[in-house]
Amino acid sequence: MQDKVKEVLDKVRPYLVRDGGNVELVEVANGTVKVKLTGACAGCPMSKLTLKNGIERILKEEVPEVKEVIAV
Repeated sequence: MQDKVKEVLDKVRPYLVRDGGNVELVEVANGTVKVKLTGACAGCPMSKLTLKNGIERILKEEVPEVKEVIAV
């Protein structure tokens, strides 16, 4: 599952980079994906929205085993 998650994050990454941010995969365990938002995303007030409505939604669509995505 970790490889699938990495593939999806690679698809999302260009959108984050375009806005000065990025995402790093920290861990995948028991359906929970832990990521670290970096760059402009780290301090952005919209990062929670990006995480839940963007990254989590896409991961759940493409990797059904994913239950949630959390920022660490």
